Amino acid sequence: MKIARFSRIGFILAAAGSAVGLGNIWKFPYITGEYGGGAFVLVYLLTVVLVGFSIMIAEMLIGYLGRRDTVSSFEELAPNYKDLWKLGGFQAMAGLSIMIFYSVVIGWIFNYIITSLEYLPSSVKEAETTFSLMLHTDFLTQLLYHTLAFVMITYVLTKGIKGGIERINLILMPSLMLILAGMFIYAVSLDSFSRAVEFMFAADWSKLNSEAFVTAVGHGFFTLSLGMGAIMTYAASMEKGSNIIKSAFWVVFLDTTIAIVAGLMLFTFLYQYGSGPAKGPGLVFISLPAAFYEMGVLGNFFAVLFFLALAFAGLTSAVSLVEPMVQYFIDRFSFSRAKASILMGLFFWFFGIFAILSNIDGAKEYLTWGEKSFFDWVDYVTAAIMLPMGGLIMSIFVGYVIEKNRVEAALKPFLKWAFEPWYFSLKYLIPIAMFVVMLNLMGLV
Repeated sequence: MKIARFSRIGFILAAAGSAVGLGNIWKFPYITGEYGGGAFVLVYLLTVVLVGFSIMIAEMLIGYLGRRDTVSSFEELAPNYKDLWKLGGFQAMAGLSIMIFYSVVIGWIFNYIITSLEYLPSSVKEAETTFSLMLHTDFLTQLLYHTLAFVMITYVLTKGIKGGIERINLILMPSLMLILAGMFIYAVSLDSFSRAVEFMFAADWSKLNSEAFVTAVGHGFFTLSLGMGAIMTYAASMEKGSNIIKSAFWVVFLDTTIAIVAGLMLFTFLYQYGSGPAKGPGLVFISLPAAFYEMGVLGNFFAVLFFLALAFAGLTSAVSLVEPMVQYFIDRFSFSRAKASILMGLFFWFFGIFAILSNIDGAKEYLTWGEKSFFDWVDYVTAAIMLPMGGLIMSIFVGYVIEKNRVEAALKPFLKWAFEPWYFSLKYLIPIAMFVVMLNLMGLV
């Protein structure tokens, strides 16, 4: 089946939109400070180049050569054992599984966009109470905005590569960068900017332990949206003759730059108006709204802008999480794009309801196993098992299964002398790194 093609800039923005997600804006800044600031940034950048960038090239290559959905691309490119290797394409299920809770979080952001127009909590304690009430008691509000996310994401997917995915990224990605740039310029003018720079970049080598290295590899891998078939599926729609290396570079560059800019901006506001850094959802939904309150009327304006930027990042990533399975049903079962999009959308919407209920008082007891709720289990299984497994499979597939001369023909004109070091790393170093990351995230090392 003929696949619509991205324009060159359309592909870069779509792939960057896939990579730039919610984790860039609240997870990267926090772990940077937690693991030694500038020392961690240095390790992170090295792992992005040596691991993330390398796997992104491999994933793009599989999609670019295969020209179809993830399962069909593996099957097409494997010279032997096609029925076995096509199973590697089911890494696309990781993205769809992530959407079960990702859509719920996008719903929280939608809610905060609306409420921030008129209301901001006056203290961290009030912000914590507000968020806790929504999370644990307000099922209908979460369902409403989760459903809105489902409708928006599914609608974009039904419009296809050119009319939907490329168009939304051409609008939302520049908008996201413009909003963050404007807020960053304001942050630079504040006295606390130097403190934010120190928090993120002052090197504390004492915190740079083995756990920090594993965290850097893991986050560098996950933040680039690898191992879930999204980049592979988008690459299948690249124009022939596209420079895979240059495209991968721009995606990595935009992803890393946005993470650093967002981190500096956020912590400047927190130090200037709030109580300092906080972890995970607490940073975005608790500490930051309280900091915005201290700005007065300007705080409502910045709060709405910030949550809009966060929504844009979430939506562009969400579309890429679902598209691989949409393309799978189109290619393998001849579904219409509308039918495949709606079916996949209903999948994450339905199970997303259970993710919401797993945090609601009176229902969460029935959706909790061990110490984790259904929401937490989906997050854990995708992050600790499915994504690193996808990266491991791709590195082995490109390094050992696809004929080297075919890989060399596609990449050496662009990599030149760097081809052999890249190929060596992909065959021998990256599989070990991904295996260690997976064991660490599973708590086995």
